[in-house]
Amino acid sequence: MIKKTLTAAALMLGLALPATADPLAKDLFGAFRSPSQGPAVAIGYYSQGCAQGMVQLPESGPSWQAMRLSRDRHWGHPVMIDFLVGLSRAAQQAGWRGLYIGDISQPRGGPMTSGHASHQIGLDADIWMLPPSSLNLSPQQRENLSSVSVVASNGLGLSANWTPQHMSIMRAAARDRRVERILVDPVAKVAMCQMETGDRSWLRKVRPINAHDYHFHVRLSCPAGSLCRTQDAPPPGDGCAEAQEWINNRANPSRAPAAPADPDYRHPRTYRLSELPAQCRTVAGAP
Repeated sequence: MIKKTLTAAALMLGLALPATADPLAKDLFGAFRSPSQGPAVAIGYYSQGCAQGMVQLPESGPSWQAMRLSRDRHWGHPVMIDFLVGLSRAAQQAGWRGLYIGDISQPRGGPMTSGHASHQIGLDADIWMLPPSSLNLSPQQRENLSSVSVVASNGLGLSANWTPQHMSIMRAAARDRRVERILVDPVAKVAMCQMETGDRSWLRKVRPINAHDYHFHVRLSCPAGSLCRTQDAPPPGDGCAEAQEWINNRANPSRAPAAPADPDYRHPRTYRLSELPAQCRTVAGAP
């Protein structure tokens, strides 16, 4: 508690700085190539925040490789890096060589210049669905190699790329107490619902979402000493019926007309520095 109080007090010093500039946060945070100094602190919300004291996942390890190195998005809260290393070992126990790990966060988090709305506080990571064929890929090979989809082209069933190991790895992730939720295509979720014959409690953390058939997304809860806001807990139950409804709606879109667009929605790439938590000014070294 004392550490958290001191950390918060140190970060709050940013409030006393004059707001003489208000750049687009994506341009500011996307330009950093090193983390800010100080204890590790996740700040704000996964889609509107930043982070202090991030550490970089090593490019290669005995059970993982970081992919797309040119993006410089393999920075995370130390708890996330520890989680990923542990999950890569679980992947080996499941029968894979390890894991190919995609984006985590930028060196100081914050909105990105392209892609994600989330991944801003060092507690989100993308895990490729592609079982590693080698853990000795060159940087160029990691730029050229692509993951594979575990969903058939019609979006209604599994593809031939699905393996029992995919379920084993996601189950190991969901059973980790640090994990808040796992985001994956509803087809994969329903498949795991059908395959699970034992304890189903972990399925509650696995949430259906589109565009997550080439990778699954892991989000951790706020670690001790951080200043972040945890996402609301998933609804009670295993969530299997909800995931099946997603698939039903794909098969017959007229069953569920698209919800009207939120006129107030803005992508985080449009946020100004002033729209992030005030402590992010300190992380960014802004005057």
